[in-house]
Amino acid sequence: QVQLVESGGRLVQAGDSMRLSCAASGRTFSMYAIGWFRQGSGKERKFVGAISSNRSSTYYSDSVKGRFTISGDNAAKTVYLQMNSLKPEDTAVYYCAAGSFPSGTPYSAYGGAYDYWGQGTQVTVSS
Repeated sequence: QVQLVESGGRLVQAGDSMRLSCAASGRTFSMYAIGWFRQGSGKERKFVGAISSNRSSTYYSDSVKGRFTISGDNAAKTVYLQMNSLKPEDTAVYYCAAGSFPSGTPYSAYGGAYDYWGQGTQVTVSS
């Protein structure tokens, strides 16, 4: 089992940068791909990006590609979401999630495919 805790969310201005952390507990962290999702107020949860279980491959939604970067450290049991050039439309609660996928499927953009979720951290970008 894996427990996830997100941190790092805060209020910033448009154009600023921010790094979110997803810290895990549990002995099997390296077996899980980690996905980042976000949910704006009154909106559906959306896929932001993901990193494979061996932390060698990353994937991003078109809305954040080129601005956001996911990295991970299995020894530290932490995955990071570096967000640059933030926009007001990036305002949301950000969640990390852990999922175990078959060989050849390094991640999923579907939230229902993930087994464990953190509590979320609020990111607010003012214009």
